[in-house]
Amino acid sequence: MTPPPAAAVKGGARPQVSPRRRDVEGIERVYVWDLLVRMSHWIIMISVFMLAFTGIYIGEPFLIPAGPENEQFVMATMKTVHFYVAIIFALTVASRIAWMFVGSYYARWHQFVPMSPRRRRDVFGMLKFYSLLSKEPPLNVGHNPLAGMTYLAVFGLYLTMIFTGFALYSVSAVGYMQMWEFLLPIFGGAQMARWIHHLAMWFLLGFVAHHIWSAMLVSRVEGMGLIDSLFSGYKFLPKSWRNRDE
Repeated sequence: MTPPPAAAVKGGARPQVSPRRRDVEGIERVYVWDLLVRMSHWIIMISVFMLAFTGIYIGEPFLIPAGPENEQFVMATMKTVHFYVAIIFALTVASRIAWMFVGSYYARWHQFVPMSPRRRRDVFGMLKFYSLLSKEPPLNVGHNPLAGMTYLAVFGLYLTMIFTGFALYSVSAVGYMQMWEFLLPIFGGAQMARWIHHLAMWFLLGFVAHHIWSAMLVSRVEGMGLIDSLFSGYKFLPKSWRNRDE
């Protein structure tokens, strides 16, 4: 194992290089995404799809089986799945937010807020790339700064979904979940909270579609194994990455 690159100045040690016997010359295998980052990514993605499916059904049932109503329990099943997946979703989002402050280098908040001059310049570089005005994106080891800023907005949507969901649940809740009733007037009542909850869901689904497209595009152009890294944690980077101010 080679020694780690220059010490990080914003918290968290930068990842070490993991040499392989048959490395391509000039390319290094670098551990970028830690286990919690990868797990939270996939749990949130799966949760969003399950919550969207069950939520749409709860709002407008599209499957009404034949037979006595008291023998079907379709709506009850959908609500139960929705509530338990919502718990998993909320806990995962909370864990990922906490990890922004105590986690590994490329999991931290400075990957979402472009603090350095280079990352601020790369915001415009990524805009040029996504608008097809540039053939290649700027080299970024972790999140590119434009994506990082977008993820801040996405986490805002996550929190909106969570708190509007808590507010709606408090309407019929028995026990400790009634404590979330104070959110109802903040969101303008139950009906407005339901509308915000529904609208935020469609924004999230739109983001998911764009996220998949942009990940495939950047992975194809950069050739650094971006999509593979979501499973393994490793990217394949040119050795010049050591000199980048991330």
